[in-house]
Amino acid sequence: MKALFAAALVVPLAACSWGIKLDAAGSRVRVAWNDDVGACRNLGTITVSVLDKLGPVNRRNTKVNDELDIMARNEGASMGADTVKPLGAVVNGEQRWGAYQCGDHLRPPATQRPSSADGGAETFPIR
Repeated sequence: MKALFAAALVVPLAACSWGIKLDAAGSRVRVAWNDDVGACRNLGTITVSVLDKLGPVNRRNTKVNDELDIMARNEGASMGADTVKPLGAVVNGEQRWGAYQCGDHLRPPATQRPSSADGGAETFPIR
């Protein structure tokens, strides 16, 4: 009986994030954690939220943050954004994000990207 009770508690807890998946469009949206988006076109604000507690139990911050990131990227893609940026801290499982259209503004120039000729590796001189 105790094992059945324990299983009944674990299954709902494990199922919490099963529905939060990065979709194909969201995978093309980047997160500008520290980048300046001043030269980008502002498309609006996104507010996403997940459960940060299950009853008296706090969920791991990393899991909550990952889920908010995925949801913001998916929602940004639906708005036509190619970049999202957090506008503040997570409060009670909720976070505001800005959605932007930046094009190649925040991407490094082609000369800084690794080429396939060198196996995709970047090299730097050692002094």
